[in-house]
Amino acid sequence: MALDELKSAIPDYAKDLKLNLGSVIGNSDLPAQQLWGTVLATAIAARSPRVLRELEPEAKANLSPEAYTAAKSAAAIMSMNNVFYRTRHLLSDNEYGTMRAGLRMNVIGNPGVDKVDFELWSFAVSAINGCGMCLDSHEQVLRKADVSREVVQEAFKIASVIQAVAVTLDAEEALS
Repeated sequence: MALDELKSAIPDYAKDLKLNLGSVIGNSDLPAQQLWGTVLATAIAARSPRVLRELEPEAKANLSPEAYTAAKSAAAIMSMNNVFYRTRHLLSDNEYGTMRAGLRMNVIGNPGVDKVDFELWSFAVSAINGCGMCLDSHEQVLRKADVSREVVQEAFKIASVIQAVAVTLDAEEALS
């Protein structure tokens, strides 16, 4: 199992990450599609080739072809949206917030999977990319769809652990 290989690569000084990785993936209460879509989308967002190579095969095995594509789509579209909306939010000139974005985001309206799953994956990617506006927007959509706070938190726990594992393993590779 690639997850075991990934955990074994985590250095002793980051033992908590090893434990947390096993916990957030192995002990998750999320349905398989939500879990593995979140894992795949956040592994892409974390930008670590190794983490993505290790987690992608298991994600692909646990997702329908449509969900696999949708999770990748969530990572792609949110990579753009997170930069755009985070920048718009951070600028002191509020006039940018009134301007038309002019960016295509068709996949959000028709992701090919249940809208709640796509929103969850978009939320998790936004957690990694640090876009407060996107986090608020996706969290509100999820909560209006009666998704519990526990499920929302599960998504950002997965995102935080995958990001930390990616940073740690990439640092170890750079230092070796």
